[in-house]
Amino acid sequence: MRDIALELAGALAILAALLHGVLGETRVFARAQIDPSWVRRLVRAVWHCGVVAWIAVGALLIATPIVAADGARRCIVVTAAAVFGSAAIGNALATRGRHFGWMVLAAVTGLALVGM
Repeated sequence: MRDIALELAGALAILAALLHGVLGETRVFARAQIDPSWVRRLVRAVWHCGVVAWIAVGALLIATPIVAADGARRCIVVTAAAVFGSAAIGNALATRGRHFGWMVLAAVTGLALVGM
């Protein structure tokens, strides 16, 4: 059951990252007026660095059951919980709970902790 929780957490993390990237491009950057253009490119690059990082952590969560070393498992889960937990808290505070993203990020955090 722990392994399934980690795999679900990883899949949800990757899904959240992909949605974040696509919605960022189609909803945020399509409408944003950011000048000068180099700042726009920088903000877009930083946005997508987060997407890549979430995908990487999601992949680690999916691979964790294969690793089977308890120390590595704990380190991966604690890191994932810190990354997604802080993102969930930040999202919830910044949007005053009106954005569904914090719930998805909190679910990744909870599933990862269950998988520890």
